[in-house]
Amino acid sequence: MSKFLVTVQFTWSDEMALKLEEHRTYINSLIEEQIIEHYAVSMEVQQVWITINADSKKEVEEVLSVSPLYKYWKLEVWELVLWDGLSYRLPALQLN
Repeated sequence: MSKFLVTVQFTWSDEMALKLEEHRTYINSLIEEQIIEHYAVSMEVQQVWITINADSKKEVEEVLSVSPLYKYWKLEVWELVLWDGLSYRLPALQLN
């Protein structure tokens, strides 16, 4: 399984707002299933960043296409070679 970075551009609308709760329920289920690792949204630039585990770019798009907001999104998908950060490290050892 590979890791992918997805960037999503969108233009916020009242129609999207009506579908937001259903979308969040779907995204939360993908996070709980460890398919999505990170999900970040900026309303300032109307962009979403997602790190997702899948076997191919096609699978990434298939998984995300289930979202009720998918039709409003312009996606770009890149396969990652390296994704590192504090959450991937062992906790710091603290002596009592």
